[in-house]
Amino acid sequence: MAELTVEIGEAPFAPEPLIQAFREGQADACGAIASFTGVMRSEGGAAERLYLQHYPGFTEREVRRIAGTAADRFSLQAVLVRHRVGEIAPGEPIVLVATAARHRREAFEACDSIMDFLKSAAPFWKKEAGPKGERWIEPTERDLADRKRWED
Repeated sequence: MAELTVEIGEAPFAPEPLIQAFREGQADACGAIASFTGVMRSEGGAAERLYLQHYPGFTEREVRRIAGTAADRFSLQAVLVRHRVGEIAPGEPIVLVATAARHRREAFEACDSIMDFLKSAAPFWKKEAGPKGERWIEPTERDLADRKRWED
C-alpha cells in the first residue's frame, strides 16, 4: 500500500524542500522519483491573479482518490500532492506532484496521470483576473484528451 500525502492550503510553498523531504522518506523503497510543479503564468500580462476555490473535505477526498488510483495502477511506494487554493500571483507554484516507484517509467507515468486528472477532473474552481476583468477557467479540449489516455 502506497503512502499518500495530500495537502491543500492557501499558504505559498517552495517545492524544493518538499521534494527533498519526499525523496529522503523514500531512500530505501524506490529507484525513481518523478515530480511536477505547476506555476501560475502571467499570459503576457493578461493574468494578474489566479483564484482557486475548493470544497474543503470533499476536494481532499477526491484528490486522495486520484492519487490512490494512480498508486495502485503504477505500483507506487508513495505519492505527494500539494495544491494551493486562494489567491495566487504569477510565478507562484500552484501544484506539486511527486511520485516514488521502483522504476522510472512508473514514476513518470503516475506523475503525468495524476496531473491530467487534477487538471481536468478534480473539484477546484479557477478564476483568472487581469486588466480586462475576470474569467472562469474550464478544462480545455486538450486537458480532457490528456485525461482520456488514462481512462482507456
